[in-house]
Order: sequence, then structure tokens, then C-alpha cells
Amino acid sequence: MADKRDYYDVLELPKDASTEDVKKAFRRLALQFHPDRNKGEDASGRFREVSEAYQVLSDPERRAAYDRFGHSATNGDAGRGFDGYETFGGFGDIFDAFFGGSAARGPRQGRDLEHHVSVKFTEAAFGVARSFELDRSELCDRCGGSRAEPGTEQPQCGTCGGQGKVRRVSRSIFGQFQQIATCSACSGAGKLIKVLCAQCKGRGVQQRRRRLSVDVPAGIEDGARILLRGQGEPGEPGGRSGDLYVAVSVGPHPIFERDGNDVRVMAELNIAQAALGSEIEVPTLEGTERLKFRAGVQSGEELRLRGKGIPQLGGGRRGDLIVTLRVNTPTGLTSQQRGLLEELAASFDGAGANGRNGIFGKLKDALAGDERPQ
Repeated sequence: MADKRDYYDVLELPKDASTEDVKKAFRRLALQFHPDRNKGEDASGRFREVSEAYQVLSDPERRAAYDRFGHSATNGDAGRGFDGYETFGGFGDIFDAFFGGSAARGPRQGRDLEHHVSVKFTEAAFGVARSFELDRSELCDRCGGSRAEPGTEQPQCGTCGGQGKVRRVSRSIFGQFQQIATCSACSGAGKLIKVLCAQCKGRGVQQRRRRLSVDVPAGIEDGARILLRGQGEPGEPGGRSGDLYVAVSVGPHPIFERDGNDVRVMAELNIAQAALGSEIEVPTLEGTERLKFRAGVQSGEELRLRGKGIPQLGGGRRGDLIVTLRVNTPTGLTSQQRGLLEELAASFDGAGANGRNGIFGKLKDALAGDERPQ
């Protein structure tokens, strides 16, 4: 009881509000919070709260008791047996009550399905056709979804007059309205079934395994979904089939890494190549390319090969191949290699960055086994 809000506050009304004021407030708030229209997390709770407040304040005896004793007068059952849908049905009903006309509910669409396929990194980059098998419900190939044994009598449905739909007139606090819905007697077929189909046992559908194919477009990313319209399960008679969503998983590549539409790769250099500048072969998505770089390049620098990345999904320019250079320090030197590096280190001996305390000086000390404190 302590958690309940005052009913007048719920309907945003003063204590002396008239019965007509209560009705108007309820109409306004019910339309605002009805779950068929308002998808907010608290809409359903607010709608029930408004409905409960209206039930009490619209009844003179209940309202008088509530004004004297508060929520204890309702004994906690003001909203029992009433959840709002009892009065309204769905949002289409509310719409009709306010704006006139009738709410028509067509045959239900078939259920959507989802299937997963895996592709390689390069297949995702350039596109690939992928086939797969899928278990799904399909229209019975014996009765065509009619649910009746072929050749048997199917008299016209007397409930809907063969229309497959019925018109229902209802009354609510908002007035009289009408609704058009699928006939429950014949499930929208317009005919009655005397003998059920022997193959599907009157279900109209049966499980089948189908082999389908999907064109995975160039540039697709991991986790993307491809829509195949009408490849889901069949709908009610007259309703369209559902759709099939193909979720694509892209596998990793041993040397390439995707960065948007760009592709990253690592290229290793020895210290001579880095110092003198060189031209090396680097891997690309389509083979190898010659890449030139300047003398004195540093480890961690990046170079781009334009248009060697991944195509933009749906067309457009390709991304780039970004090559990150890494300079390796040699190990296991031969005596000749050590001698050459010692000569190089000696040529840089002196003051400054390239002197005794510079990189080549330290290299010379390392090769000579000098462990002097730094």
C-alpha cells in the first residue's frame, strides 16, 4: 500500500475533479502509455496504474470510500481482473476509438530464420558465393498449404462467408468501434476442412532440408548479416513468407589484420637495409609487391600501398595496405659480420649521438662484450 501513488496524482487531477474530468484524463493517459503504442520500459506499469486509478475514481461509491480511507478502502483489489487490454484490445482499437474507422489485421507473416556461415579473410575481402543446408518449415507439397486432402470436399466457411476475415464490433469507454480479423473458424482459408491432408496431418507445412546459396559481398565485415527475403518460413494463408538472415563470421588471417577498409601487415628489415635504404617484397591480398623505403628508416614507421586494401562494401574505392616496418637486431653473427659491424661502429666513434654514447658506440661495446656501467 505504501508504494502506491495517490490515484488523483496518477491521473494528474485535483481532488474535486468531475467524473467527466476523470474520464478525459484516463483517455489521454491510456493512449499515452498503452504498451501497443509506447515501447518504453515503464509503459506497461504506468498503463496498469492509470487503469487501476480510473476504475476507482470513475465509480462514485469506490471514490467516496477512497477519499475517506485511501488505498486501504480498495483492499488491494482495485485493479483485479482488469489489465487495460480488457477494455481496449490492441493499439489499433484505441486508434479506431479516437479517430474512427476499423482496424484490419491481415494474415500473419511467416517466422524469420537465421543461419551462420563462415568465410576466410580473403573471401570476405573480395566476395564469395557460399552454399549451405537449412532445415525449415515449408508448405506441404501435397496440399499446397491448404491442410485438406486433395480432391476432398471443402465447403465454404459459414462464419466468415468464405472471406477468411470477420468484422467484430465492440464497445469501450471511447465508444463503438469495429475490427477486421482473420477468421478463427477457417484460419483465413475461407473454406472448412472435412478431411485432413494425409501427408502433413492438417498442419499445412512440413519440415524440409534445403540447400541454399548466398553471395557474400566484397568488403563484408565480421558479424554482418545478409538478408534473403522470403526464405524464412511460410506465413498464414495469404501472408508472406518470413525472411532469412545469414550471419557471416570472418576468420582471422595469419599475417593480415583489418583496420576498417585498410589492411595492416608487418615487414621485417635487417639493420643494413634500414640504414642504407632498400627495396623489399611485401605480401598483399593478391600476391606480393615491391616496396621502396628511404635510408635511415626507423623501426615502427608505416608505409602505404594505395588501393591494396579491402573494397568498400557496396562499391567504391579500396582501402590501403599499411606496412609497418620492424628493424631486427642480428644475433648469432659470423666473425666476418662481427668484423664489419665493428668497423662500422668505429667509423661513428666520437662525440654526439653517433659517438661513444650513441647507438653505434653501444653496438660496438655490445659486440666487444664491454659491460661498462651506463
